[in-house]
Amino acid sequence: MDDGVPNIKKWVVLYPVYINSKKTIAEGRRISAELACEKPTCVEIGDCCSHLKLPFAIEIDKAYPRDFMQVGRVRVLLKRGDGSLYNPAIPSRKHALTLFLFII
Repeated sequence: MDDGVPNIKKWVVLYPVYINSKKTIAEGRRISAELACEKPTCVEIGDCCSHLKLPFAIEIDKAYPRDFMQVGRVRVLLKRGDGSLYNPAIPSRKHALTLFLFII
């Protein structure tokens, strides 16, 4: 971290397609369709991160690699530089995705 600016390149990347119920697993969905929501946005994921008190950064200009029409992603800090969890209630990316669905 230089001059108080966080190095977000090492943060976890979350694309909205990971929790989109209209996508298949081959198209990038990471959780079951029953738990997923329809057409989530980066702003909604950012709101969930702020609700869970997780540092996040929305990158609107980035696209999902499998489908360049899916624009936007969110970077989230789940672990600090020393390996400790930022929020002990959220141990992994998949757990964070399922918690987002209950908040959205």
